[in-house]
Amino acid sequence: MSAMQQLILTCPKGLETLLLEEAQGLGLQEARSQTAAVRGEASLADAYRLCLWSRLANRVLLVLARFPVEDPQGLYLGVHGVEWEEHLAPNGTLAVGFSGQGAGIDNTHFGALKVKDAIVDRLRERTGQRPTVDKVAPDLRVHLHLERGQAILSLDLSGQSLHQRGYRLQQGAAPLKENLAAAVLIRAGWPALAAAGGALADPMCGVGTFLVEAGLMAADIAPNLRRERWGFSAWLGHVPALWQQLHQDAEARAAAGLAKTPAWIRGYEADPRLIQPARNNIERAGLSEWIKVYQGEVANFEPRPDKGQTGLVICNPPYGERLGDEASLLYLYQNLGERLRQACLGWRAGVFTGAPELGKRMGIRSHKQYAFWNGALPCKLLMFEVETRQFVTGSRSGERSAIDQAAEPAKLSEGGQMFANRLQKNLKQLGKWARNQGVQCYRLYDADMPEYAVAVDLYGDRVHVQEYAPPRSIDPDKAQARLLDALAAIPQALNIDPARVVVKRRERQSGTKQYERQAAQGEFLQVEEAGAKLLVNLTDYLDTGLFLDHRPLRLRLRQEAQGKRFLNLFCYTGAATVQAAVGGARSTTSVDLSRTYLDWARRNLALNGFSERHRLEQGDVLHWLENDRGEYDLIFVDPPTFSNSKRLEGVFDVQRDHVALIDSAMAHLSRNGVLYFSNNFRKFELDVGLAERYRVEEISASTLDPDFARNPKIHRAWRLSLQ
Repeated sequence: MSAMQQLILTCPKGLETLLLEEAQGLGLQEARSQTAAVRGEASLADAYRLCLWSRLANRVLLVLARFPVEDPQGLYLGVHGVEWEEHLAPNGTLAVGFSGQGAGIDNTHFGALKVKDAIVDRLRERTGQRPTVDKVAPDLRVHLHLERGQAILSLDLSGQSLHQRGYRLQQGAAPLKENLAAAVLIRAGWPALAAAGGALADPMCGVGTFLVEAGLMAADIAPNLRRERWGFSAWLGHVPALWQQLHQDAEARAAAGLAKTPAWIRGYEADPRLIQPARNNIERAGLSEWIKVYQGEVANFEPRPDKGQTGLVICNPPYGERLGDEASLLYLYQNLGERLRQACLGWRAGVFTGAPELGKRMGIRSHKQYAFWNGALPCKLLMFEVETRQFVTGSRSGERSAIDQAAEPAKLSEGGQMFANRLQKNLKQLGKWARNQGVQCYRLYDADMPEYAVAVDLYGDRVHVQEYAPPRSIDPDKAQARLLDALAAIPQALNIDPARVVVKRRERQSGTKQYERQAAQGEFLQVEEAGAKLLVNLTDYLDTGLFLDHRPLRLRLRQEAQGKRFLNLFCYTGAATVQAAVGGARSTTSVDLSRTYLDWARRNLALNGFSERHRLEQGDVLHWLENDRGEYDLIFVDPPTFSNSKRLEGVFDVQRDHVALIDSAMAHLSRNGVLYFSNNFRKFELDVGLAERYRVEEISASTLDPDFARNPKIHRAWRLSLQ
């Protein structure tokens, strides 16, 4: 084997430029980058050095052969021609990786099988023995890449991927790989800051990956110093003495680095479950004297280095994956920006994010941005100089103090300010009405301005925001920006804690999707409606458990319920039943298909002191009506537009099935009774034939309070009685 070896260093996409610079510094010559890799030449000593010291590479591959491939047999012969007896003991173990396609090889498993067969056959022919396959811990890990009829056959010197340093045995939900974290720190300028005695703080440290990688750099510790098994450990071409010298040199550098005054490196994490795993990871990395982790919320983040030095704030905020994450993430970024402005003047900050548009909401101008990939997710590192000249606030005066500017909320965009103005105008008008009527829960805004297509509902001191899905003609990025404008405006306009804002996306619903659980926080909020106590859940379902637009109809039922036998079909959480009970109903019967909502209705009734004489029946409403023999004086029917629940006998369509539904319900109505029918299907038309059998009066206009006057099509309602 020649003194200089051809090497291929692989890396995550986006790290090629940084890896090229690092590899050249570690001895790689004639180096050039390509997608997710760097190629070059190096001595065996430098190949070892790259394995030991590269903070960015995934693998170090030593090229054994290159040859053309026209068909599977050509692949076999090319691999078979390599002198494998110089690389692997005849009774050793191997694993084969294959990538690429062509030359009649379109299946990676088939390609790997041909490579394995060629190696095994060669050794059996030469020695009479054959190696076995071990995919977990082989003596030799071989890789072949096939592209455009050319094969590159390599020996993997690294063994396991080099990002697996060995210290992170415990991790959070979505941690960064160690080499990606190292790349972010390098881009953020940490090595130079550390050399100058700077500090580092991570306000959302998770299990401490940024902290450990920063500590390894500051202490001059080789990232893979603690690794015990390598891809070259059982390779016959391995030179142990050469490796041992390099390893001893790295140990000496680490000892000298750790003997220095420790760098000030601190992490803060809101989730108490991650504190001990982070500390365990730090201890395994040998950096317990350098790195400390504390429990703390971003809203209280304030780094205080022992010597008062500044440095780097680095963090990787969570990515939104669940319904409603837009609000929590926006306010998280706003809190982060506020803490940087108030507590980190003179620092540098780096925010690694998969949602770079949220970086614009921090109230600080980003002066540099670097593109990365976290797996398949495009990300950016946003860099900030935390200086007052970089702050984006409402101040127009250059004479205000740095403290005043830091404490001021980030300035709203022009659109955000318009939205805030509309909210304040509506609040002034509707708030007075709500106070006078004793209304605690009402709709404040309902897509009043078409470009801000959200509904904003107040539930006491909480805000429930529903984003209507934009039409396909609207640019998704523009729609997202407008949503963020609106979310930024809500806490300022309503003077409310952002933690009390919940956001959901409302799209066209079919079947029971509108009733499906969206989260599992289980937090119920008690509200009042005309003195009646009701439970709402703002987080777990698309709807909250209380249809605000039906408030006037519920109160009408309450006024008419005295001494009546009340039937509530499709009862949902029983809010109408509660009002009827409060109004003095002799008895109530509530029917719904969902056990979850019937349990909710039971809790609502119990909250108001009702238990006896109030039946809760689970079942398909149409089927239940066929079997029930009761008679009722007051009936409320508010069906869904469409339902195909697994427990439903058939599919319910309100336009198609409303006649049969009303006829079945009217058959249970007492002679002088009244049935109220409503639904929110915008295109609904009541069958004209019903007026021939019953007295029918549309009452839609009288069932709308001022908070829904802007949207008269929110529902339609009718009063029916027997002739």
